[in-house]
Amino acid sequence: MKITVDVDCTPEEARSFFGLPDVKPMQEEVMREMQKRMVEAMSGMDPESLLKTWLPAGIQGWEQMQKAFWTQFGGAGGGSREK
Repeated sequence: MKITVDVDCTPEEARSFFGLPDVKPMQEEVMREMQKRMVEAMSGMDPESLLKTWLPAGIQGWEQMQKAFWTQFGGAGGGSREK
């Protein structure tokens, strides 16, 4: 013997029928907190703050890095090209 029962109700009605709590307010609060944290994290991604993180000495650090690069790049040829 097989019995089939179709119930037409909304999710809210089904939750209340089975005595389950309404978690919508908690979900909304979690989403607000996640959004707040993401916005705070994104504020640290602007180019100026990234450069300050990568190059703590500022412009001097950048100039020193360029000088070291060109020194190494120029010395990689095995000598000068002047004749």
